[in-house]
Amino acid sequence: MRMILLGCYSPHAMKGLIGGSDREAAVKALLGTVGGTLVSLMFTRGEFDVAVTVDVPDQAAGVGLAMAIQASGAFSRTSVLTELDMAPVLAAAQKALKVYTPAG
Repeated sequence: MRMILLGCYSPHAMKGLIGGSDREAAVKALLGTVGGTLVSLMFTRGEFDVAVTVDVPDQAAGVGLAMAIQASGAFSRTSVLTELDMAPVLAAAQKALKVYTPAG
């Protein structure tokens, strides 16, 4: 399962980053605890400070990973995006659309 984790560093975490911290090694170690792998790590300008793309074995691993990151206090804001296989999603939507009757 592929996920994109977006984060805004908290002030104390930003201070640690400035002071020198190998975030790639830290992310790889964290991912190793849930059987995941790092696809990419990007520091960004704009709404988020960092964007991390990862592969994790399943939804439980991904949600657990996101919970641990949020609980760490290192981020003032996070967002988690999960990749979808659109073929079954569209098949379900097409079936539902055939029987759904909107109000009014």
